[in-house]
Amino acid sequence: MDSVLDLTKENIQQVVDASMQQIVVMTFWSQQSPESQQLVQMLTQIAAQGRFVFAKVNCDQEMEIANYFQIQSLPTTLVLKEGKPVDGFAGMQEAPQVEALLDQHLPKAWQVALNQAKVQLAEGDAEGALPLLKQAYQECQTAEVSLVYADALLATSEINQAKVLLEGIGLADQDAYYQSLKAKLSLALDAADTPEIRNLLEEVEQNPTDYVKLLSLAKALHAAKRDEEALERLYQVLKTDLQAEQGTIKQLYMEILTALGQGHSLANQYRRKLYT
Repeated sequence: MDSVLDLTKENIQQVVDASMQQIVVMTFWSQQSPESQQLVQMLTQIAAQGRFVFAKVNCDQEMEIANYFQIQSLPTTLVLKEGKPVDGFAGMQEAPQVEALLDQHLPKAWQVALNQAKVQLAEGDAEGALPLLKQAYQECQTAEVSLVYADALLATSEINQAKVLLEGIGLADQDAYYQSLKAKLSLALDAADTPEIRNLLEEVEQNPTDYVKLLSLAKALHAAKRDEEALERLYQVLKTDLQAEQGTIKQLYMEILTALGQGHSLANQYRRKLYT
């Protein structure tokens, strides 16, 4: 359902049904009332945040709906929850007052982002869910958010980040969902532990100054989404010699950072480490 719509006799039942799942704000207004038009414009802007459905009732055309809700003056705003008015106000209000009233009934911004992400994840769009989950996690680092975030990270092969999130889940929140994610993580880690990587690790451990082998190892780790391991091994060399192997160590390090992207937390962390 659209976040802003015109309420009519044809769609009123659909809107009332929608209020069983999310808050619906109904404003009764008239084109003859400048105050009404100002309020509608304000609520339209607030509704753009996606936290509620804003249903406008044009009383010049829908008097039956206004009479049903016993509206005495315009503009009047009602807050619907589970099909029933639970709050409201008559006349014009300033934006901070309106938002304070709505905040008593609306989900937090992180909850909206989390719910949207769950829908996208269920539809198979883990990439699209990640920005929403990152936003939700920044505002609320609870198990409720962390588990869904880890799920999306595993779906996009961001294994290390998912591992960190799952390690932070307390015993009280280690439910069936958590156990299924741990199983996914275990399978992902096994898949990322290839014979090629094991052989290269052994060779690099035996000869740490064999930078050709180190470069091959870092590339293999990056291909397996084990970027933190790759960056850490390259960083240990760059700490003492920025131009190691004619600058190819630093070049690969920067290429991995670029591949991770500007907003990636791991990329930001290792970019800072290099510059300091």
